[in-house]
Amino acid sequence: MPPLGPLRRAPRRRPLQALAGLLLALPALLAPPSLARAEGREVLTIGISQYPASLHPNIESMVAKSYILGFVRRPLTAWDPDWRLVCLLCEELPTLANGLARQESTPDGRPGLRLRLSLRQGLRWGDGQPITAEDLRFAWAAGREPATGFGPAEFYRQAYELLVIDERSIELRLDRITFAFASMGDFQPLPRHLEEPIWQADPRLYRSRSLYERDPTHPGLWSGPWRVAAVQPGSAITLERNPLWSGPAPHFRQIRIRTVENTTALEAQLLAGQIDMIAGELGLPAEQAAALERRARGRFVLHWRPGLVYEHLSPNLDHPALADRRVRQALLLALDRQRIVAQLFEGRQTVAHGPLHPLDPMHDPAAPRWPFDPARAARLLAEAGWTPGPDGIRRNAAGERLSLELMTTAGNRSREQVQQVIAAQWRAVGVEVRIRNEPPRVLFGETLRQRRHQGFVLFAWVSSPEGVPRSSLSSTEVPSPANGFSGQNYAGFRHAELDAILEELPVTLQAEARRPLWSRLQAIYAEELPALPLWFRQEAHIWPRWLEGVRPTGHLNPSSLWAEEWRAR
Repeated sequence: MPPLGPLRRAPRRRPLQALAGLLLALPALLAPPSLARAEGREVLTIGISQYPASLHPNIESMVAKSYILGFVRRPLTAWDPDWRLVCLLCEELPTLANGLARQESTPDGRPGLRLRLSLRQGLRWGDGQPITAEDLRFAWAAGREPATGFGPAEFYRQAYELLVIDERSIELRLDRITFAFASMGDFQPLPRHLEEPIWQADPRLYRSRSLYERDPTHPGLWSGPWRVAAVQPGSAITLERNPLWSGPAPHFRQIRIRTVENTTALEAQLLAGQIDMIAGELGLPAEQAAALERRARGRFVLHWRPGLVYEHLSPNLDHPALADRRVRQALLLALDRQRIVAQLFEGRQTVAHGPLHPLDPMHDPAAPRWPFDPARAARLLAEAGWTPGPDGIRRNAAGERLSLELMTTAGNRSREQVQQVIAAQWRAVGVEVRIRNEPPRVLFGETLRQRRHQGFVLFAWVSSPEGVPRSSLSSTEVPSPANGFSGQNYAGFRHAELDAILEELPVTLQAEARRPLWSRLQAIYAEELPALPLWFRQEAHIWPRWLEGVRPTGHLNPSSLWAEEWRAR
């Protein structure tokens, strides 16, 4: 593709590429009819485009894992499809009005909170053991130990004391009063009777020795409507109905989740009936879903959900060139994001100018923006000491080329196309791009977590409404061996004023008082560019016409948290 030539929605395939695509799709084309139809619609087969690096609920953050775990366990609280905070495992959300939250002073005299949380009656692990306050206490103790590597770690730092009141109730003491104190999505029980001895033996090795890694089909690990019955690493997970689930009985006897990282093959399996639905949380990119909607009109329900899914380019700021914010600013100026969205995604994405979606109540439309301006990009690069060499690639005074690695999740056709466009647009201003992709479980489980990337990684953050991005922006959240690689500030971004805002935002209780803090955060983000904003995604949820009850959320908590409501007509 020429650097300044027109963008193409779908580049023409070479013969070998076409043959590869046919081979990927061949098993699906030869497949039997829909498995759900063949088995009386008691089995639902779902396709997703990534496989989780781990099934441990407290280690690593991946959408693939969150989606799968939504079927087999539940957090204390979650944001529902109507963007309301609700109890899932707890009996009642703590508030100052109902007395379950009380203001108090911490031992060092600061304002703090004491929360009382009670588990619902009748909760049991899949091996019959009751879920108790001791399971919460163990999860809290393990999270408080930095060597364990739980993430995000912010909750465990704030919750400085946990008192077991009775079999189902705890009191939690927090070292600050926050506007979102009732949100406990990062805190969920762990089966103490199985996991605590493993953790006590050596917290540093707990990650690899946990039963979630060594024996994920152990029924005692799971407590949701289904439990993990079989695992094919990298490709499939089978869930079976949990007879000890205490909530509404789920319709489906079995749920099969298949990972197909090549989205062309994922679509082919849907059309051939090898899978019944594609999860919007990790499914087809917008332009591929739109084309499918036109071709297969009437065969499926295709539900578009705009949401808090922030696609961006995350740098490694230890890279000498990227440490200079002028280079980051120039690289964003060199990207024609509006054109990419229009021609690659049929205009279905919303160009992002920062980390807050326009739907978020704290979004500031007056925050600074970086429009497409390659001439200004060239001037900034020259100011930063990068001048064009004889081959057009810029070099610094030492003769080093401005060459950057660009990574994303292998097999995602949409992101791979975006990579090619980014490479061409940056090449036009004298920046060389080396594309190197990895499977999601490697990219998120190792490369990003240990900050091994040598340039940018293209991926998305998913957030909750007015979610404070402390874990991804605070200087205390940079992953390192010292914190068990538990932080999510993969860029290594450090900014004293922003750190102060991230600490002040949660403890500012009045929404209008938070607004100027959010505005300043967005202004700093736009100036410093700890990541290069691209767009906010629309999720394309695709399910068969006989399935009902699916409610996409558009935020951090996946639709699978309410999957017991799904039914076959």
